[in-house]
Amino acid sequence: MTILSSSSFRAGAREGFQIFLPLSVGLIPWALVTGMSMVSIGMTPLQAMGMNVIVFAGTAQLGTLPLIAAGAPLWLIVATALALNLRFLIFSAAIAQGFRGHGGGARWLSGHLLTDGVFATCVAKMMAVEDKEWRLGYYLAPSLWSWLLWQTFALIGVLAAGSIPKTWSLEFMATIALMVLLIPMAKMRPMLVAAATGGLTAVVLNGLPLRLGLFAGIFAGIAAGLAADHWHTKGEAA
Repeated sequence: MTILSSSSFRAGAREGFQIFLPLSVGLIPWALVTGMSMVSIGMTPLQAMGMNVIVFAGTAQLGTLPLIAAGAPLWLIVATALALNLRFLIFSAAIAQGFRGHGGGARWLSGHLLTDGVFATCVAKMMAVEDKEWRLGYYLAPSLWSWLLWQTFALIGVLAAGSIPKTWSLEFMATIALMVLLIPMAKMRPMLVAAATGGLTAVVLNGLPLRLGLFAGIFAGIAAGLAADHWHTKGEAA
C-alpha cells in the first residue's frame, strides 16, 4: 500500500485542506499582481510562467523584477532573491521535525512547496502528531492547493495584464492578503522576535542607499529569529 492510499494520509490531507482553505483566498490578489508585474517588465507569458513555476516565491519574484528590467547582473538578482527568502531558514528549522520518518524525496518536494501560509497553518500540529503519514498528508494537501492557486491566478494575471483597471488597487489588496497570512505566525515567539527585530532595523536604517536598510533588516530578523528559536528549544530541553 502506497502512502497516498493510506487512510491516515487521507485523513491528514482532509484536515489540512479544510483548515487552510479560508486563508488561501489571500493568495489570489498576490498571484494576480505577480503575474501582471512579470508581463509589465517585458516578459513573455512563457517566460513569466516559467519563472512562476521554478521560483514559486512571490516576494522574491516581485523583489527581483526591477533588477531584471534594469538588466542587473545575474549574481545580484540571485543574491537579492536569496536575501528576500532567508526567512525560510527559520521556517525550515522550525518545521523540520514534522517530516521525521520520511525520506529525501518527500522532504525535497515539501521544501519546494513551503510557503508562509502553509507554514503558519501546519507547523504547530505537525509537531504534536506522531503519525508520519497523517503529518505528510496534513502538509501536502494545503501545499499543493496553494501551488495550484498560485499558478492559476498568476496565469490569469499574465494573460489579463493591461486589462485589469488600476482602480482595483490590487497591489494594496495583495499586501493586506500577505499580512493576513503572516499574522498567525506572530503566535510563535521566534517569528515575533524576527518580525520585530527585522522591522525595527529596516526602519532605523531606512536612509541607507541602494535599499541596504531593507537587507540589513532581513539579516537582523533572521539572526534574531534563529537565536530565539535556539534559546526556546534549549529552554524546553532543560
